[in-house]
Amino acid sequence: MPVVDLPDEAATAALAAKISALAEVGDVIALKGDLGSGKTSFARSFIRARGGAEEVPSPTFTLVQIYELGSAAIWHFDLYRLKSPEEVWELGIEDAFSEGISLIEWPERLGPLLPRRCLEIEFLFGDRPNARRALIDACEGWPQRLAGISADG
Repeated sequence: MPVVDLPDEAATAALAAKISALAEVGDVIALKGDLGSGKTSFARSFIRARGGAEEVPSPTFTLVQIYELGSAAIWHFDLYRLKSPEEVWELGIEDAFSEGISLIEWPERLGPLLPRRCLEIEFLFGDRPNARRALIDACEGWPQRLAGISADG
């Protein structure tokens, strides 16, 4: 599992931009980590790198925000408040999986509904206030795409 050191928020933004350039329709990117670990910062940077100019709020209360950007809509889910995995059907998650690129914060709330074919990024706190580490677990199709992203960011 590749580990990327992220010494500051700019490094998180750079990683998000690299991955956003590689993402394709149908991709699911699972963003794991504790509160404040960098999941939403990554998602904001990913969306901005795809051309999103508007404000990118955390979808903690709306549960999903959709950004129509060029060739693929970005579906940004925050499933922290989900009580059961089945609640995601009401959010249109099947459309997100088939027609867009899905960024999912708190993917563990999906249980067995999380596609096995996803890119999982777990954010951990670093040794300095704004430092983070990203553990990247790349499934089928992703290792080749990620080959250009070095372990040092």
